[in-house]
Amino acid sequence: MPTRTSLSLPEDVRKRLQVLEKDEDGFSDEDRVKEKLRLVQDFLHVDAQDQLNSLKEKMNTSEISKEGYLSKVKALLGKELCVENGSHFGGTEQNGKTNGFTTNGSHKDEDGGDVTMDIQEEADAMKSPSAPKGKSGRRSKADSETKSRSPGSARVTRNSGKQPTILSMFSKVQKRKSEEVNGETTNGQKELKKEEEDVEESREEKRLKTPPPKCPDCRQYLDDSDLKFFQGDPDNALDEPEMLTDERLSLFDSNEDGFESYEDLPQHKITNFSVYDKRGHLCPFDSGLIEKNVELYFSCVVKPIYDDNPCLDGGVPAKKLGPINAWWITGFDGGEKALIGFTTAFADYILMQPSEEYAPIFALMQEKIYMSKIVVEFLQKNPDVTYEDLLNKIETTVPPAGLNFNRFTEDTLLRHAQFVVEQVESYDEAGDSDEQPIIVTPCMRDLIKLAGVTLGKRRAARRQAIRHPTKIEKDSKGPTKATTTKLVYQIFDTFFSDQIDQNDKEAGGVKRQRCGVCEVCQSPDCGKCSACKDMIKFGGSGRSKQACRQRRCPNLAVKEAEDDENVEEEDLPLDKTQKKVSQVKRKKQTQCKLTWIGEPIKAEGKKQYYKKVSLNDEVLEVGDCVSVSSEDPSIPLYLARITSLWEDNNGKMFHAHWFLRGTDTVLGESSDPLEVVLVDECEDMQLNYVLGKVNIMYKAPSNNWFMEGGMDVDLKVIDDDGKSFFYQFWYDTEFARFETPPPFTPSEDCKYKFCGSCARTKEREDQETPRAFERLEDGDHDSKTLYALACFKGEQFRVGDSVYLPPEAFTFSVKAASPVKRSHRKEDVDEDLYPEYYRKSSDYIKGSNLDAPEPFRVGRIKEIFCQRRDMTDVKLRIYKFYRPENTHKGVKASYHTDINQLYWSDEEVTVSMSEVLGRCQVEYGEDLNESVQDYSSGGPDRFYFLEAYNAKSKSFEDPPNHARSAVHKGKGKGKGKGKGKGKASVPQETQDLPNETETSKVPKYRTLDVFSGCGGLSEGFHQAGISETLWAIEMWDPAAQAFRLNNPGTTVFTEDCNILLKLVMSGEKTNSLGQKLPQKGDVEMLCGGPPCQGFSGMNRFNSRTYSKFKNSLVVSYLSYCDYYRPKFFLLENVRNFVSFKSSMVLKLTLRCLVRMGYQCTFGVLQAGQYGVAQTRRRAIILAAAPGEKLPRYPEPLHVFAPRACSLNVVVDERKYVSNVTRGNGGIYRTITVRDTMSDLPEIRNGAAALEISYNGEPQSWFQRQIRGTQYQPILRDHICKDMSALVEGRMRHIPLAPGSDWRDLPNIEVRLKDGTMTKKLRYTHSDKKNGRSSTGALRGVCTCAGGKPCDPADRQFNTLIPWCLPHTGNRHNHWAGLYGRLEWDGFFSTTVTNPEPMGKQGRVLHPEQHRVVSVRECARSQGFPDTYRFFGNILDKHRQVGNAVPPPLSRAIGLEIKKCVMQRIKEEQASENVKQEKMEVSD
Repeated sequence: MPTRTSLSLPEDVRKRLQVLEKDEDGFSDEDRVKEKLRLVQDFLHVDAQDQLNSLKEKMNTSEISKEGYLSKVKALLGKELCVENGSHFGGTEQNGKTNGFTTNGSHKDEDGGDVTMDIQEEADAMKSPSAPKGKSGRRSKADSETKSRSPGSARVTRNSGKQPTILSMFSKVQKRKSEEVNGETTNGQKELKKEEEDVEESREEKRLKTPPPKCPDCRQYLDDSDLKFFQGDPDNALDEPEMLTDERLSLFDSNEDGFESYEDLPQHKITNFSVYDKRGHLCPFDSGLIEKNVELYFSCVVKPIYDDNPCLDGGVPAKKLGPINAWWITGFDGGEKALIGFTTAFADYILMQPSEEYAPIFALMQEKIYMSKIVVEFLQKNPDVTYEDLLNKIETTVPPAGLNFNRFTEDTLLRHAQFVVEQVESYDEAGDSDEQPIIVTPCMRDLIKLAGVTLGKRRAARRQAIRHPTKIEKDSKGPTKATTTKLVYQIFDTFFSDQIDQNDKEAGGVKRQRCGVCEVCQSPDCGKCSACKDMIKFGGSGRSKQACRQRRCPNLAVKEAEDDENVEEEDLPLDKTQKKVSQVKRKKQTQCKLTWIGEPIKAEGKKQYYKKVSLNDEVLEVGDCVSVSSEDPSIPLYLARITSLWEDNNGKMFHAHWFLRGTDTVLGESSDPLEVVLVDECEDMQLNYVLGKVNIMYKAPSNNWFMEGGMDVDLKVIDDDGKSFFYQFWYDTEFARFETPPPFTPSEDCKYKFCGSCARTKEREDQETPRAFERLEDGDHDSKTLYALACFKGEQFRVGDSVYLPPEAFTFSVKAASPVKRSHRKEDVDEDLYPEYYRKSSDYIKGSNLDAPEPFRVGRIKEIFCQRRDMTDVKLRIYKFYRPENTHKGVKASYHTDINQLYWSDEEVTVSMSEVLGRCQVEYGEDLNESVQDYSSGGPDRFYFLEAYNAKSKSFEDPPNHARSAVHKGKGKGKGKGKGKGKASVPQETQDLPNETETSKVPKYRTLDVFSGCGGLSEGFHQAGISETLWAIEMWDPAAQAFRLNNPGTTVFTEDCNILLKLVMSGEKTNSLGQKLPQKGDVEMLCGGPPCQGFSGMNRFNSRTYSKFKNSLVVSYLSYCDYYRPKFFLLENVRNFVSFKSSMVLKLTLRCLVRMGYQCTFGVLQAGQYGVAQTRRRAIILAAAPGEKLPRYPEPLHVFAPRACSLNVVVDERKYVSNVTRGNGGIYRTITVRDTMSDLPEIRNGAAALEISYNGEPQSWFQRQIRGTQYQPILRDHICKDMSALVEGRMRHIPLAPGSDWRDLPNIEVRLKDGTMTKKLRYTHSDKKNGRSSTGALRGVCTCAGGKPCDPADRQFNTLIPWCLPHTGNRHNHWAGLYGRLEWDGFFSTTVTNPEPMGKQGRVLHPEQHRVVSVRECARSQGFPDTYRFFGNILDKHRQVGNAVPPPLSRAIGLEIKKCVMQRIKEEQASENVKQEKMEVSD
């Protein structure tokens, strides 16, 4: 080292020190010392450094006061600097420090000041030469116009202002940062504080486990095998000043005037470059180091700007250029590669090719730039895609030639997530203000959550933004404008626009625009953008009220989109009690004159019945409608029909059968204001409550209703004269069902007092009360009376019938070895090996069946009796049936047996008739006249037994004789129900299972399936035997092809449904391909699931989302319904369809159907309750044409995990349930993953053989069903995605225990199948929330764990435990389920369109094999038969399966529709018979 005298300071530092000495800038003493210290800190001698450190420590431990500390530092600095003043120091290099040394230019990046200007400022600066120059040449290279030209063609212009010659620049090397002091804290102070904190922290860490040392400059781990050193410069390499004056680079002859014409720094290209810190560590330049003022240098070969050849010829070797003040990217110059550039104090350099040693580091840089290009372009064209779709896009994109990496993986995306998101933000900033930003798309939100991206990093500082010179062309492939019928158009267009304006006004004042904490929110308004220019403070009109374009808070936008999507009640356990309370009407009396007209027509007791009354000179008679005013003047008048008039002790009375206004139904504000509905609510009232007479007419569907679709209709049904209303429907307030009003024909004698509401209410009460009939004389005991028949809930039960009872009705004498609810947590885990295991604190495992209830008990009636004391309480004596799992063999027994197989037992129990849940049929298998399979497939509610079970001896034996004879009563004809039925005294036989002869009579409805996908909905309807799909519409070709494969007879239109409807409505018979179009009257059933992108949030509509909705496929689909007027209509969608836009989407959909004249209702069903091992809640809207019966929702067949069965819907603070009466009960046990796929052969990650053999028999009932009756040796589509080596390595290390996921991964180094090694994840920060492990180890992987902002240098890659999961786990429920295994005894999460271990549904690993689930396994989880075909590549197939409606669900709905059709046919036959009889009589 040179002698003590030479403390070498760079020129700019010395100048700055002189300024400080003169005390010209009004600094306080303390500030001046700190500023000096900061300036010279790096140049002090070692002993001086030590002295400073010990002084700082003394101050921290309060040994000396702050003042004492400052005076000592001052003295020390004085001593050091006066030595320095002696040594003259010019442009020569001394002591290893270059002249031109600067702490990277003059600005503070992270914490204040004027960082690089953005586009708008650029442009302005161009105009005004006096614009303040960003200091020392750091610039945003933002000027897209110039940058996007090819680099050879012109230099990049930036801010104007006279530029000195290069030579003159060398003499005045830049000023240091302190110019910024005015009005701001200097960096120095902040840095001091930071250092103090760091010292503190480092001491703390020493006491506990210390993380490995990092380089203080480039922040790389010193023990990292990947850390490389710069290998040194060639001998002929020049310094920056010399190199820049080399004639090989000169654009001009060396006359200096040439230089004068420069507007800015010179520009050159460089090749064979390496970037390193001052210790010689090769390091990336894009990880935030430059922004943190870390000095990075580069060595390279410099070439003139016009030279596009990256070879070394003709270049000037240069050494230690820099430090780099800024780096930037200009758009993709027509090709795939972006241009990256550096700015130093002296010049701009555009990068060509890295040196061999630097290539791997630079490749990552190119990778992330290219990655962000893919993402932005993909999302711009497909705003509604999921995170999994993006992964799929990235993994299938082949990187451009010349970039040395061969495939993109999820790891690549997460590694570069921060950068990618910043690019998306900068892209959004450049966009139109009314366009929805890409940053809030579902896909970006998932990426932000998963990778823990910090939004709103100082925008102005985003010098690396890729400028998109042009908006990327939108794909015009999306759906066209909705084709609508007049009726639908009027409802959506005219009706609702007022509502929206209203909402926009109301919401105006309250919307929060900022989170207030991110850097964007804290920056000032720019004053340059269009929004600012309109602000009053910048001289505008203040009308637009838009926030500054530079200050659009990204956090709030993302949070709003999140809130908009979340609906609170996910996975709630069911609440049992839900009794509806009818709202009491508070009415007010009126002053009025009342006189009876005519004589009483009948007297009953004290009641004198009349036919007419005069009220204030207005005549009212029985059957008229009246209004009654409410106590609360804001409530509209109540409306009622007078069903009887009488006088008694209470005065002049009438019986009011209430109407409900449409606005009080589920339709709410979307209802027609003049439409009312009939409800079953009525009461007796005094006549003086009546306000006056009103007209309420019944609007019956016209005779030509089916052909009236699509006609010009007047939206107004009647004129509003204040007294006229109309009704079309009877309404069920509990289930929100609009149905054709029930016919009521009062018998002659009670015309004057018949009330349909009373009659129906009484009928319901009667059904709810069990009653016994046909008393048996012989069997009377002293204490009880025996009967042959009982009626309950409209069903008849005879001795020998079988019944369902709730599980608590009786228990079994064998205690089954039920699964113990054991905690799956292991206590003695080695936390150093499994550092994330501590996150598994909850005992709840996703997809576990531990809480699933038991299916109903089944019993056979031995006797029906009443106690002599209490004849109203009907009791049953029953024989218990055992299910296989109730025997001593337990659950394992149920896995191989049929789901409807029981065991007879002679155990008896007495139950109350009111507990009975329904009737079923249990036959002895040997007595059937058909195979057990044929019998079972005849419908649900059919069970059989082959053996009896003896619980005492735990043995299976032949059933006793009475077990058989009771069923058959001597008829050996096992067809249908072999129980001779007397004609019962109760009319309802509807619940009876159809006999085979009846079933065959149901016609198959001609069906059009819109948005058909691969055909799940149609498949279920075909299985139910209710429909034949003659036409299907599916825009996405692979799914359309799959539909064709499975339905060769169907005409499949692969085009936009809007275009087809337009063709049909304009009278065309065929489309452009010559396919025949269905015409009016052809379509009897319409089903489909329209996509809901663009308006799928929960917040209210605003004008933008409403216009999206108005043009959406939901509206087109409703127009199909209006045009074709099918007999039945079904709309299937995600559960939240009923909640979108504060349920407005649901209301408008129902409003449309009601206006067309359809009976309709809505409900939410859980597919898991209909026989698949998957939780999938779906909203289903059903509608039936006039004359048909509106189907009910199917009762659950299988029990299912209760927390997935919360199916009620709250609309306008009212809770609606679908009509399912048996709650979460089911007649069968739940279907498990084992039932679903245990028979499939083992395959490896990436298995691609499309056809293999089964290698074995089906094991379970489900497998026997799904393989089908025809023997199929070939198993198709048992293929699975090929995951990258790293993902495969992780999957291999997930244990097989139930509930295992990423938190069970060991923190070890592993050799992957591609030969590379993973790294251990390093825990380097203390975690405020989780503390330390039991061994004292740190738990944080990023500075944010301690509550500070994230530091990009903390990111780690290629580790077995993915770094991003512990990074953001604390705020996302520990990412439970990612890399999760399915559990054999559990069920699938909702089957997704692309199984990804880190996707929304991360539980996609096979229970035992190290791979994600296969296409066939997913198809089985959806209930597709094994013979069902899919089309396209593996991702196409996954998407077809994931988007489908599970066929077992649509089959259950189809069977309900079938019941309605059969009931209608039955009623029509009955009325035909009556007509026949009448005709015969009259003859």
